[in-house]
Amino acid sequence: MEGGTTQVLIVGAGAAGLTLGIDLARRGVSFRLVEKLPEPFHGSRGKGIQPRSQEIFEDLGVLDRLVAIGGEYPPQREYRADGSYQESFVVEPVAPTPDEPYHIPLLVPQFLTERVLRERLAELGGAVEYGVELLGFEQDADGVTARLATAEGEETVRARLLVGTDGGRSFVRRSLVIAFPGRTLAVRAVVADVTLTGVGRDAWHRWNEGDMARQMSLCPLPGTAMFQVQAPVPLEGDVDVSAEGLTRMIQERTGRSDIVVQSVSWGSAYSMNARLADRYRNGRIFLAGDAAHTHPPTGGQGLNTSVQDAYNLGWKIAAVLGGAPPDLLDTYEEERRPVAAQMLGLATRLLDAAKEGIIRRGREVHQLDIGYPGSRLAVEAPERSGGILAGDRAPDASLTGAAGQPVRLFQLLTGPHWTLVGYETARDAGPAAAKGVRVVRIGADGDLRDDAGHFAAAYGLKRGSWMLIRPDGYVGAIVEAGEMDALDSYRNDVGLGARAVRRQ
Repeated sequence: MEGGTTQVLIVGAGAAGLTLGIDLARRGVSFRLVEKLPEPFHGSRGKGIQPRSQEIFEDLGVLDRLVAIGGEYPPQREYRADGSYQESFVVEPVAPTPDEPYHIPLLVPQFLTERVLRERLAELGGAVEYGVELLGFEQDADGVTARLATAEGEETVRARLLVGTDGGRSFVRRSLVIAFPGRTLAVRAVVADVTLTGVGRDAWHRWNEGDMARQMSLCPLPGTAMFQVQAPVPLEGDVDVSAEGLTRMIQERTGRSDIVVQSVSWGSAYSMNARLADRYRNGRIFLAGDAAHTHPPTGGQGLNTSVQDAYNLGWKIAAVLGGAPPDLLDTYEEERRPVAAQMLGLATRLLDAAKEGIIRRGREVHQLDIGYPGSRLAVEAPERSGGILAGDRAPDASLTGAAGQPVRLFQLLTGPHWTLVGYETARDAGPAAAKGVRVVRIGADGDLRDDAGHFAAAYGLKRGSWMLIRPDGYVGAIVEAGEMDALDSYRNDVGLGARAVRRQ
């Protein structure tokens, strides 16, 4: 059966696939998002949303919904053998600042995060096709031909590009024979979503920290009446994840007969791995999310890294399909694979610390310091030695509109466009407006005023400078007055139209 054509076929409807679908939908790119499971995943495996991902979700229009159903991490309550306990923060509370509005990870069960993403996708006209399995594919110079198994039988679909977001056991990756080196971390754990009695929802309850044979964790899941059970288990043998089996495990490890599991919504025993695909691209086919990297759960890096893969890839796909130079897509792997390697190292170090009973999280897990300073998409003219650098995350700033209303810089960045910022530039100077680029001028004569000095403090730009911020919220180019040719060349390299004509 012929299934027609689409611009992009996305295989796998987890957080990465959904994020990519949302980003393509708001850019007007046609796609199909298929998932071989018959229904959405209903477990809480990934439950932390880091500050950088919160900024992304603000741009995609879902952050407030996630905050409404989620919550902050509760204090961790570590019990001693005599039943007494001490409490501490998993994440040290830090107040937001004008340049970093989100400083504390959110706690949201994965199935609720993905439900919110599906709702947003539906608002943009997209949907997941469940019960549709990728059987095989072939690519040529013009596109990819994929075979799908559906409830109606086998279907053939033609796409310009294919993106595998189909998890750690990715069919797409294995079909491409892309190596997935790494290591098994000699830790196996059970994770389950349960309803239970015996403990309150005011803390993340922990027992026997540092004892990998008896460790036990019960974390309340916001937006639900459930707790997440986490516990290391032997590397071999069956694990009983029924209500009765989990009750026995909890009572044996805690010494508390009053904690009783009443029902299990979802449960699994899994071995922790740290693996990274050798390549993220083969011709017209890409890997993203767990298909490209798998992490231990420590530090909450896996889901967040996956979301940011998709956020990096989406605008580049749309640009190339719209006529930008094809080698723009090469920058996806160049930028994102080193980040995954860095996050794998971090998660592994945090796992080693957890084995010793140390459960603390600091700025290193927030992903706010991730950037692409060595990318070919990071241009400075002249080279800068201070302030914000090309390739850095673009900070937020509190500004005042010329009409007198407060404006956050992030509000101006929200949407699928590029943002060109002129700092203390003359009204009649600078590049002309172009499709896909929002132009704002900050300064005494600009559209926006930096009354509180937040923008100047965050960016450190010289008077007369222009800065081009990418659609994914990273600084692409910074040029000073007299270096406008460098900005013109950059715009052409990323597909922002013909060489800009400056105002006369």
